[in-house]
Amino acid sequence: MLSAGKEIYEVVRPIGEAASQTMRAAPRLDTLEGKTVCEVWNAGYRGERTFPKIRELLQKRYPGVRIVPYTEFPFTRHYDIDEVLKDLPQLLRQKGCDALVSGTVG
Repeated sequence: MLSAGKEIYEVVRPIGEAASQTMRAAPRLDTLEGKTVCEVWNAGYRGERTFPKIRELLQKRYPGVRIVPYTEFPFTRHYDIDEVLKDLPQLLRQKGCDALVSGTVG
């Protein structure tokens, strides 16, 4: 398009508007001492080996930490993730979760 001897370009941005709202992260905990840490896993690669190690290291560093292992939560496999995620916040509250270790581990 020309306007008074200058070319003007019209640009269409191919990226749509955001479909979800951005949420702020919860404030960091000062310490894990005396807190409850919950583990959530999607049954991916070697979580049965890595989560126990993470658990061991957290308990060594923060002796008063309480760990709720991933075995007390439903796995978040791709075929049921919407159902699991719908119920997960309530389950985390029931377990007294102050912090979460979540992983696909692979």
